[in-house]
Amino acid sequence: MRKILLAALFLVPFLGFGQKSVRVSIIGFYNLENFYDTINNPIVDDEEFLPGGAKNYNSAIYWDKVGKLASVIAQMGTDVSADGPAILGVSEIENDTVLNDLVNHPLLKKRGYKYVHYDSKDARGVDVGLLYNPKYFKVEASDKLFVQLPGGSKDAYFTRDILWVKGQLDGETIHVYVNHWPSRRGGEERSAPARAAAATVAKNHMDSIAKADGYQKVVIMGDLNDDPVSPSVTEVLKAKGKARDVREGGLFNPWVELYKNGIGTLAYQDNWNLFDQIMISYPWLNKDQTGWYFSKQFIFNKEFMMENSGRYKGYPMRTWDGNTYRGGYSDHFPTYLVMYKVVGK
Repeated sequence: MRKILLAALFLVPFLGFGQKSVRVSIIGFYNLENFYDTINNPIVDDEEFLPGGAKNYNSAIYWDKVGKLASVIAQMGTDVSADGPAILGVSEIENDTVLNDLVNHPLLKKRGYKYVHYDSKDARGVDVGLLYNPKYFKVEASDKLFVQLPGGSKDAYFTRDILWVKGQLDGETIHVYVNHWPSRRGGEERSAPARAAAATVAKNHMDSIAKADGYQKVVIMGDLNDDPVSPSVTEVLKAKGKARDVREGGLFNPWVELYKNGIGTLAYQDNWNLFDQIMISYPWLNKDQTGWYFSKQFIFNKEFMMENSGRYKGYPMRTWDGNTYRGGYSDHFPTYLVMYKVVGK
């Protein structure tokens, strides 16, 4: 009964507790799995996602995909905030066309999502982006951060840029980095230097901001193609799995214990990985403050998003099974953080 009552209270944006009210904000990330349009882009390798291509991609499949993704985003975090994510990082998007179609889907249109996106030189033509609800987040600056791949680490010469966005979350400055680090294709060990290079770009940029403006509220999110215990996260970003171990200039990774307990966001050969991480800097951790503070992390893995039978029961229901349209959502579960802010006395 206690859980039911708490859920009911969290359905409103302001929570009454004595003489205090608490505002809730959702910060999320979602790998949208090969979210291509149906138009040929001659500069990138998108042929398999064209009508007549290997996957027989067409408008019917595309719009079904848009609807499936919108249905997930429309439900993320709504048990604590009726408007869902204030900020949602996304990856595996071909361009801003697909983002425009997504945010204008009837399930999301009323939220008025805007987005930040830059084209990168990734060989597959996929990028990252940031959706945001302008009621809660105001963009002040943004840029794409180029990741130089070390020689021999990957077959492809280019990978996804990192998206940096600075803005006001309900009047408070935050910095968001949306990442999609190089895959493990070619072997985890061989490709590890490429992910370390991406991690270094994000860390150096974060440190340069701290040097110029002091320690900031930073969010580093994305499909890292590495787990919370991988060297790119623990040694390059130096993220800690326990909040008490984090110091000024450091990062907290709230996904470590979940991963160690066998919980993940994608599955491969009956093993779970937790690639879809959201890490936060030290200033988010103090719960006795007037600004936003971290409360809880969640993997959004509702039953309708899972394979419901067979060998892969419980896995994320993916869009494609080889070249056959499976009609699922994504091969990754999205993740999100719940942030609180005390308003009033």
